[in-house]
Amino acid sequence: MLDGIDGCGKSTQAGLLAHALRQRSDRAVHHLREPGSTRLGESLRALLLERGARMGAGVETLLFAAARAQMLEELVEPALVRGEHVVCERFHASTFAYQAVAGGLGEERVLRLLQDFAGQPKPDLVLWLDLPLSVALARRGQNRDRIEDKGSAFQQSVANGYARYAQLDPAVRRVDAARASEQVHAAILAEVQLVLP
Repeated sequence: MLDGIDGCGKSTQAGLLAHALRQRSDRAVHHLREPGSTRLGESLRALLLERGARMGAGVETLLFAAARAQMLEELVEPALVRGEHVVCERFHASTFAYQAVAGGLGEERVLRLLQDFAGQPKPDLVLWLDLPLSVALARRGQNRDRIEDKGSAFQQSVANGYARYAQLDPAVRRVDAARASEQVHAAILAEVQLVLP
């Protein structure tokens, strides 16, 4: 799983990783995004990111958990049973950072919900693409969705939430995402090779 604040390069790096895994293995590789990747997940994604939609952090958490549970059941678990690779953009770290920390729901409450309703299968590795907020904002440019519209103070709380999550989950590996894309990709590949069977 690749995670981090908006603008950290998740989509770019997930695409590069999926391509590299396809080149190195005869196993199928699935590149997923969260929320999304399933019919239900894409519908929930559109609702969650729609400008003008009004919902609190609790509702957001429930919708993200529902999308994730569907993705795990419909796509991830069957792929893993077949011995295939799964590369996913966003997972529990995002919900923790955005809703538990920045949204004020509380760490234990959100972690318990995610564990109970979207806890299996767990990622073998969570790569936190750590990037200073100022750099991410410059890379990202104009806001594109409801959550990005919440402002820089909210986004700084999100960044703090990722740092906190990394302290709690031993599967998290920090990757310095401020470097050139090729260097970030090399660092990600090095981490992934440590957990590949």
